[in-house]
This record gives sequence, C-alpha cells and structure tokens, in this order.
Amino acid sequence: MASCAALAVLWWVAAAYPVVFRAGPVDGLAVNWGTRALHPLPGEITVRLLRDNGFDKVKLFEADPNALRALGHSGIQVMVGLPNELLAGVAGSVNAAEQWVLQNVSTYISKYGVDIRSVAVGNEPFLKSYKGQFESVTLPAVQNIQAALVKAGLGRQIRVTVPLNADVYESGDGKPSSGDFRPDIQGLMVNLVRFLLDNNGILAINIYPFLSMDADPNFPKDYAFFPSPGAPPSQASVQDGNVLYTNVFDANYDTLISALEKNGLGSIPVVVGEIGWPTDGDQNANVPSAHKFNQGLFDRIVAGKGTPRRPQMPDVYVFALLDEDAKSVDPGNFERHWGVFNYDGSPKYALRLANGRPVVPAKGVRYLSKQWCVLRPEADPNDPSIGGAVQYACQYGDCTSLSPGSSCGSLDVRGNISYAFNQYFQASNQMKNACAFNNLSVITTTDPSRGTCRFGIQIDTGKHVLIGKSAAGRASAISTAVLLVVALLPLMMAAP
Repeated sequence: MASCAALAVLWWVAAAYPVVFRAGPVDGLAVNWGTRALHPLPGEITVRLLRDNGFDKVKLFEADPNALRALGHSGIQVMVGLPNELLAGVAGSVNAAEQWVLQNVSTYISKYGVDIRSVAVGNEPFLKSYKGQFESVTLPAVQNIQAALVKAGLGRQIRVTVPLNADVYESGDGKPSSGDFRPDIQGLMVNLVRFLLDNNGILAINIYPFLSMDADPNFPKDYAFFPSPGAPPSQASVQDGNVLYTNVFDANYDTLISALEKNGLGSIPVVVGEIGWPTDGDQNANVPSAHKFNQGLFDRIVAGKGTPRRPQMPDVYVFALLDEDAKSVDPGNFERHWGVFNYDGSPKYALRLANGRPVVPAKGVRYLSKQWCVLRPEADPNDPSIGGAVQYACQYGDCTSLSPGSSCGSLDVRGNISYAFNQYFQASNQMKNACAFNNLSVITTTDPSRGTCRFGIQIDTGKHVLIGKSAAGRASAISTAVLLVVALLPLMMAAP
C-alpha cells in the first residue's frame, strides 16, 4: 500500500491495497490473505476461518507454499500474485515466465487441487513513489505470463490482471466524468489495458479512502464512509451532471471508469483489488472507524449495489483478512493493522456478513504459555541502558501500537518499556533469554494489558528460535521498525 494521490485535485483518489463484490446480491465473499507474519496462523486454520465466514475467494500477494497447499480442494477460488521484484526477470525471459507458472500455478493445480483463477502480475507497479522503476517491465511481464499460461494449457482457465494504485488516474475538475489516465503513463495504461482486454484479462484497482483522509487534515471525514440509509449526504458530496456522489468509493471507482471509456476501453472488467480500514498504528486507525467503514462495505457487497456508472457491484477484495506484524511500515505504522481479524483469527469487532451472519473466530489456535516479559518493578525507567534495550526489542518485535493515538499510545513510560520487551519476548517464542535485557526485565504470569492496550501472546507455531542478530535475514521485512522506536524514545522517556 502507498500514499494517496493528487489530493489537492481529486479528494477521492487514494492510495493503495482485499473482500470481493459481485453483480447482484451475494452469499460468498472474498478477501486478501497476507502472510507477512512472524508467527503466521497455520494454513489449515486460516482456510477454515475463510470458509466459516463465507469467504469463497482469496487473493495472495505471492505464491506462499503453506497458504497454497492449505487452499487445495477447499472450494475457494484463488488469485495468486507475482511480486514486483520478479517483474524484470519475467519480462526479460519467456522461459522465466514459464518456470514461474510451472512452479507457482500448474504444480499447485495438478498436485494439490488449488482452484487458481487469476494471476496478479505485480502490485501497484506504476505508483508515483516508485519513480518509474517498473514501468518498462510490467507490460512485457504480463505478456510473457499470458503466453506461459497458454503454453501450460491454462489460458482459458486463468485470467491475468495487474493491481493498480488509484493514482494512475485523475480528474482535472474533481468530477468523476472528467477522469482520465495520468499524463505521464497515458500510453502505457492504454497499451496495458488493451492487452488485458484482448486476452480475456481483468483490471484491478486499489482504493483507500482511509489514506485520502489520513493524508489531508481537511478531508471531510463523513465522505470517506458509506452513508447510512436515509442519512443526509456529506457536505463534500460531488454533483456531477445529474449524479450526486455521496462517498469517496463511488467517486473514485467511477473516475477510473470514465478514464477507461475515454480511451475506448470501457468494456474491460474492473475489480477492486484492495479496500479496507486499519485499526491501529495511527490516530485515524481505530476500531470504531474500521467497524463503521467495513460494515458499510460488507453491506454493499452483500446487496450487490454498484456505482452510478457501474450499477452492478464488481468483485471487491477487502483488505485484509489478518494483521501482519512483519510487514514494512514504510507507508505508515498502520500498515500492520488492516485485518478484519487479529493475528490469531479472533474478530476485532462485530461484523454482519452474508445473510446477516456474525463473524466467527478461528478454531484450533494454539498459543504459547500465558506469560509476559515486563520491566522489572524495581528497575529504574531512567536507567541509561533502557533506550538501547527498547530499540533492540522493537527492531525484532512489532511496536507500532505505541504510535501516538494508537491503542497503546497512552501508556506511561514503564508501560511503554514493558510493551516493547514483551513484543520481543513473544516474537522470540518466549525463550527465557529473550527476557534478559541486562537484568531490567522479568517474566510474569499476570497479564499486564491495560485499557485498549493488549499485551499479546503469540501463536505457537512449533518453531522455537530466538529472534536476534543471527535472524536478521529472516526478519528483514520488519527492519524498518527500529525507525519507529528511534522516533518514539524521547516520548517514551518523557512520559509521566
């Protein structure tokens, strides 16, 4: 996911990341399943969680072997992703594309019975912040993957797509009907969409009202949410001819449809690849807001209510199924908290899904022991070694919930330090020497959680390896967490 685009010109054009909408009322749903977690929920438990909650489509950002094997013979349709870092290799070699399809698509279909229906080539490759890094390789990669699927006999069974950020289009006057592709990639977008259209592909767009609101303090908050039935429209509603746009999703999606129609590409099927609301890591990321947004989203999904330009609801992949504590925090500390469910498959809030069914938790989850690592009661929080200890703990554990305005943002200094120590302790599978910290910490069986701040206990994955410098390679996805700690340390030490 990334930052929102062109807010000064187009309020509703947002950044980036999935449950699926279909035409007409639906019983099934779809969602993004990210796997960047230090203690991932076991695949078989996750698949049961999907099925128990009525999700019949899932999107994977990469061909994760554990997830794909678990999805075999599950009845769940799968979109599997080819990451951006593989685009250049696949673009430059048909053989590389064929090998990728063989290893990550054909094998899982034939050997494990995975119902793969589409391949997502790259993820938001034309994002402005990438500064053109993937612009020359995306279309060739799409062409080679399409050719590889045809050669494998899967050309009719599997459709190719490219999930794009909403910053690939814009509107000069802020009206959806004026939508067009970004000038610097106009030709590229036309060629890409034309190829997808000619080869039975689909276009995926990621829409994030949260990012639009979070990036602009003047953004009208009610316009980010779906209006309740009978509620007055937002003062920020946009009148476009005879159509009144009352929420950012409808306006954003229809801006893309206008851009496609302007370029003679209006018949391409368009799905929403990612949309959701995070619950932590930012002052605007909280449970009440996420509940409000996602309930409105699910209601639209179930009702099949589309947009003014596309009255039939497209497939919409909600972002995301689970929190991921090993994701990069480059876009923001909220990036690890998009899940409808917590890391362990427990619901964050009450949602009504298809047929009014409430969400149900994951079953059969095994946890580590009920113990936590905290600052020793007699330890001085002003000890000069505290800062380095906390920095080290948060380099390998997830401390994003300590961000200002987050669920643990109001802890006192002792609470901040204890939270950091416990995150490292849990990430290290509660190994005894993971709660050493120069004799500043102690293991306790009394839950130190307070208020909205939950001191978690990790999932027992059976892999008991201490996280530390020797594990830096395995923990590369969380290396940026230390930047958060450096920024927070002055606040933590100054807390009352």
